[in-house]
Amino acid sequence: MTRTKIELVREGKYAAEVSVDLVEEEGGWSPYLSLDDARKLETVRLALREGNILEASKYGRVFELTPVSV
Repeated sequence: MTRTKIELVREGKYAAEVSVDLVEEEGGWSPYLSLDDARKLETVRLALREGNILEASKYGRVFELTPVSV
């Protein structure tokens, strides 16, 4: 059985919401990501680290984080 979840990937001043499927099985290490979804998260993380917003936005919504201080 699988269920969809939104993972938040944060790198530097950017963050992205990426949709992944969690695989749930009886026993063992459940829930877990498929290899494709793990690679997708890593691709987004590397793109954000390099400031490549266009690449990261292929996989989900991208945000620029702004610090709020008093």
